[in-house]
Amino acid sequence: MTVRILAIDDSPTMRSLVAAALEPTGFELHLAVDGVAGIECLTQADPHLVITDINMPRMDGFGVIETIRATTTHASIPILVLTTESGAALKDRARRAGATGWIVKPFDDSRLIDTINRVLGI
Repeated sequence: MTVRILAIDDSPTMRSLVAAALEPTGFELHLAVDGVAGIECLTQADPHLVITDINMPRMDGFGVIETIRATTTHASIPILVLTTESGAALKDRARRAGATGWIVKPFDDSRLIDTINRVLGI
C-alpha cells in the first residue's frame, strides 16, 4: 500500500524540504500552498496523514485541523503540525483542535519519517 500524505505550507522552501525528505521513502506526497488549498484538495488526495504549518495566509493550521476534524470522511486521520512555533499554549490549542503531533522546524528528515511511521503504525 502506498501511503498518501498531504503537506500544507505556504513556504515554497519548506514544501521542497518536505518533498525531498518524504518522496525518496516512497510516500505519495500532495502539496498545498495554504490551508484553503489544502482543504480544497483533501478529497482528491485522500491522505492517510496530513502535515500542516500553523502560520499561513487565508486559513491557518488551526483552521485546517478544525475543518478536517469536522469532515465525515477524514475526521480521524492523523494530523501533524510542522511549524517554527514552539509555545506550550499553541501546542495545547493544536491538541485541543485535534492535532496528533507537533514537530518544530527546522526538522530532521529521519525524525519526521520516524514520527510518520509511528503515527501510522508502519
